[in-house]
Amino acid sequence: MITVQTTINASIDKVWDFWTLPEHIKKWSFASSDWHTPHAENDLKEGGKFKSTMAAKDGSMSFDFEEEYTLVKQNQAIEYVMADGRKVEISFNETSDGVEVIESFDPETQNSEEMQRGGWHAILDNFKSYVENN
Repeated sequence: MITVQTTINASIDKVWDFWTLPEHIKKWSFASSDWHTPHAENDLKEGGKFKSTMAAKDGSMSFDFEEEYTLVKQNQAIEYVMADGRKVEISFNETSDGVEVIESFDPETQNSEEMQRGGWHAILDNFKSYVENN
C-alpha cells in the first residue's frame, strides 16, 4: 500500500464533516487547480457508496469514481473498495497538533507509485487547505 498523511489544525468534527459531506468534497477533491469535482454523492455507511466526478475545468477530460464502504467509524476511520477492487484505508487521529489524517491505498498499475503518491498527496493538501481556511 501507498500511504500519504497530513495534520490539520481543526477539530475532529470539522475534519470529519468536510471529508464526508458532498458540498465540501466538491470544494477540495482534485489534485490541481485546473481540475474540479462537479458532482459528489455519499451514502456514508458500511455497504453504502460514494460516487464523484473529477473533470478538467476546460471540459477536455473527466472520469468517475465509485467506491463501496467496508468500514465507517465516525471521527475515526473509513475503509472502502474502489470499483476496480483496490482497497483504501483512512484514519483520523486527534493529536495535540490537530487531526492527523492517514490515507493508505492499493496502487494501480498504469502510473508509477511516485506519481500516485504525489497525486493523492496533492488532494490531501487541498483538503488541509480547505478545512483550515473555511
